[in-house]
Amino acid sequence: MEQEIPYEVRFADQDDWEEAMGLAWKTFLDFEADDYTMEGVRSFEDFITDSGLKRLFVMGRYQMMAAYDQGRIVGMITLRNEMHISLLFVDKNYHRHGIGRALMKNMADYVKKELSKPRITVNASPYGVAFYHRIGFKDLGPERQQDGIRYTPMEYIFSETKAEQ
Repeated sequence: MEQEIPYEVRFADQDDWEEAMGLAWKTFLDFEADDYTMEGVRSFEDFITDSGLKRLFVMGRYQMMAAYDQGRIVGMITLRNEMHISLLFVDKNYHRHGIGRALMKNMADYVKKELSKPRITVNASPYGVAFYHRIGFKDLGPERQQDGIRYTPMEYIFSETKAEQ
């Protein structure tokens, strides 16, 4: 999963929340929204604008890493419940530059090494399924739908050889 990228990847600061959620919304509209019902689009918007979610982030219970290009967020990934990828979005102008992989690798390393979890999970959107398969995630079942949101539950189980790649 490792690839050198010319962007800084690190945990996001509290001041980065609005910019990161703006990136998530814009990217969702560009690549995901057409695959969802209006209920799904509203559910996603409600999720990323929920003040309770931001409060969890501020309290350190909802982690976010971001990729920065000259101080601007060009990719972001969030983690809930210490092992579940909640959001992963990369600015469309930065697709295919290794940013999604770098964000995933950094978050996976954090989950394995700092939180000592044996795996990481995600509910992959239809657009994201192929990406997650490419980086080693396996389906846990068929595509599902909840509140208009379509997703495939997936997991990546850590092993010594995979973690050191």
